[in-house]
Amino acid sequence: MDKKKLAFTKTNFILTAIGMAIIIIGLLLMTGPNCTNEYFEPDIFSVRRIKVAPVVTFIGFIIIIVAIAYKPKNEKEENDKQ
Repeated sequence: MDKKKLAFTKTNFILTAIGMAIIIIGLLLMTGPNCTNEYFEPDIFSVRRIKVAPVVTFIGFIIIIVAIAYKPKNEKEENDKQ
């Protein structure tokens, strides 16, 4: 298969992988103990779960959008790097 016909370059795949890793980290930051009917867990309102984790996840989605839209300025430079 000819590399010139591929829509994504190596850089696109690397940026996509980085974005996915950041999204997974953001989702892991949202996890924690849950509440039951007998016990209230105040940690569900922590700054990490309410503010930090959604921002980290959003940044991961932005990186994936940039990775999809990224196009090298000069295709010869991208091919020389590979």
